[in-house]
Amino acid sequence: MKMEETVGVMEVDILEFQVPVENNKTLFVWDIQPSHTEAQIYEDLYAVFSSFGPLYLLKVCPNAPLNPPGFYALIKFYSAAQASKAQRQTDGRLLFQSSPLKVRLSSKQTPHFLCDSSRPLSHARCLELANHCLGFNGWTSDIITLKELTNEEEEEEEEEGGGGQWRRLKFGCLLQLSFPHHAQTTRAAAVVEDRFTCTGEDRFTCTGEDRFTCTGEDRFTCTGPDVLLQKRCKLQKVVREKALVQAFATVLLILLGGGKVMVELKQTSDQFLPEQTEGVLQVNELTWSQLAPDEEEDDDDEWDLTVS
Repeated sequence: MKMEETVGVMEVDILEFQVPVENNKTLFVWDIQPSHTEAQIYEDLYAVFSSFGPLYLLKVCPNAPLNPPGFYALIKFYSAAQASKAQRQTDGRLLFQSSPLKVRLSSKQTPHFLCDSSRPLSHARCLELANHCLGFNGWTSDIITLKELTNEEEEEEEEEGGGGQWRRLKFGCLLQLSFPHHAQTTRAAAVVEDRFTCTGEDRFTCTGEDRFTCTGEDRFTCTGPDVLLQKRCKLQKVVREKALVQAFATVLLILLGGGKVMVELKQTSDQFLPEQTEGVLQVNELTWSQLAPDEEEDDDDEWDLTVS
């Protein structure tokens, strides 16, 4: 008797804590009827497509004036495999309306300057992705060191030209990120600095390899110790979040199918092990976009609706 075995092919996908820019993670949806409000359509689309995996972005927009009334949508997944599966199983289906939807993968060519670039996810996005894939008990973070690094000699000086006094506050944080169910641990550090005048505008200095200064628009006037306390609390919160973002940037989530997830760590030249960080604070580069509010979704204001 001849025995035959069918070996199933397991789809494996790797997620990074980076902003997804690849075409194979982006879906376009159109032929959405105007029978519901834009908010209701958003909820319906989210319910359908988030069932395939976590979403980085979902945007719903009305059709252009010269087109029939209705809506179209842009959906970005973190996973290319999940985006492909969603496209195959939703294209031409009725879903939440009486006529079928058209769902296509984007075939827009990724700009060359984006091919080799990677932007880390924001703090909120890191938490969202980690909790979705690993659960709320699947990871822990512990602050090893959180200290003020302000130089007392620079803390209060006179500005040139008699423009008033300025203050400089600097905080550093060393943080450990652990995945107890996967026996993986990594550490990362960040430093943030806020330089402000008593009568002028805030100027945020990002410390790191490139060492450049960015200017913000927030106005600030010294009114007493309460203001400095608020500044210190704000910087402590920011530096903790940035250190956690740096730690997540070294993490790989390997999706094995059937809801199984593995955690691995990237091997980078500047990565340091827990035993190498005793008494040491490593400074990683921060950019102005990391200090500003999360505006990642604004990158897709102009869409090239090219599909495959």
